[in-house]
Amino acid sequence: MPNILTRRSFAGRAACAGLGAAAVTSTIRDLRLIGSALAADPPTDYKALVCLFLSGGNDSNNWIVPTDTTTYNQYAAIRGNLALPSTSLLTLRTGPNAGDAEYQDADGHGHGFHPACTKMQTLFGEGKLVPVLNVGTLVRPITRAEYLANATGTRPPQLFSHSDQVTQWQTSIPDQPPATGWGGRVADLLDTWANPNGKISMSVSLNGANTLEVGNLISQYHVSTTGAVTLSGDLMTGTGTRVRALREILALSNTNLQRRSYAEVVDRAIATGDLLNTSIAATSETGSPPWVWDTPFPTSGLGNQLKMIARLIQARGPAAFNMRRQIFFCSVGGYDTHTSQVTFAPNLNTTTGTHANLLRDVSECMFAFQRAMEQIGASQSVTTFTSSDFNRTFPTNSQGSDHGWGGHHMIMGGAVNGRRTYGHLPVFAINGPNDTSTGRWIPTLAVDQFSATLARWFGVTATDMPSIFPNVGRFATSDLGFMT
Repeated sequence: MPNILTRRSFAGRAACAGLGAAAVTSTIRDLRLIGSALAADPPTDYKALVCLFLSGGNDSNNWIVPTDTTTYNQYAAIRGNLALPSTSLLTLRTGPNAGDAEYQDADGHGHGFHPACTKMQTLFGEGKLVPVLNVGTLVRPITRAEYLANATGTRPPQLFSHSDQVTQWQTSIPDQPPATGWGGRVADLLDTWANPNGKISMSVSLNGANTLEVGNLISQYHVSTTGAVTLSGDLMTGTGTRVRALREILALSNTNLQRRSYAEVVDRAIATGDLLNTSIAATSETGSPPWVWDTPFPTSGLGNQLKMIARLIQARGPAAFNMRRQIFFCSVGGYDTHTSQVTFAPNLNTTTGTHANLLRDVSECMFAFQRAMEQIGASQSVTTFTSSDFNRTFPTNSQGSDHGWGGHHMIMGGAVNGRRTYGHLPVFAINGPNDTSTGRWIPTLAVDQFSATLARWFGVTATDMPSIFPNVGRFATSDLGFMT
């Protein structure tokens, strides 16, 4: 990463304890301007971050479950009718084969995935997917006593609120008014250096506007699961009569600055849409010749989003988009499982119900995406991570679970330090050291640490890290070690 010494004074300013959201924005702008004027050669490698947002608050207590007898019994006693039978859990192992030793973490816990997540079990054994345990929004490290005392500045505001926790996950500044997302700040900082001749935005969304990719300088580009988003069919893309007429109108000389700027924006939108659709045409399954993915993507909403991201990544090179760094966002809903969360069918040794169906889909979609990255030679270059509003309560509410706090998330890709878990399971005790009082786990890892580890791998230096995550210095480390 260039200009470390030149940027040091700005990063130092960003690290000040009183830094607010406006200061973060101005700092990123300053860094970007310096980078634009003095940047060294762009990187020769390619890297992409893919955020998979599980909207509604995923019950990750059942995504990964302890398998050692003592801890599993604690889990089962408290979860009640939400508890997954121990015989249904998919054991995490130290290798890809069924005969490989069971994985045991530093606390002596074994772990098993939800029985619907067979493909995730495979990826863990291959060293391509790792769980990160008990992550959540934090202002600073907090104990249960501090939580109960509710002293000013100790709790993130509006805990257990969907909208507020989504914003805090995606901005990583819970104690400041939201301004930009952490992905947007990364794009603001790195785009000029990494993509000096890039032809599309560094930030691409497959699920509409999101907070993660909101930047001060780089705008997110929205793409549908079938290609470039257009205003009205062939009016904005293609070579038909209407688009030719529109382009001729846009090319007219105009002395009005507002009209001229509007014409330039629309003209760029047309050109970008044409470029995108042309560049991904070679990966169409209905093209001539048709493209074939070695592992077919599920036809679900999430599967279609991840398939389009795979097609966009394949077009990353100089002949098409000419991108060296990209950030993608996709999302799937349904995780607000207050009711009908799980049922168990003993004779089948499996689970059915809302949550099982959701986790099966995400497991199969992530697996297909990882295999796609391997097929196009981008496995080491692309890292997918999950996030969600929050975890859910550990005890049942009779049919499901309520809004929680700290939860578990997955990191996937060829560059992960695999075949292990990161962080610690909470103590499974109501009113225990990790509980707010109702089975809502107090996070032991911050979103800041989780996201900063990804940002470091992506190219953000330690010097620049406080300008992206102004609160990260409050925690023990900004690198959790799950990336190479």
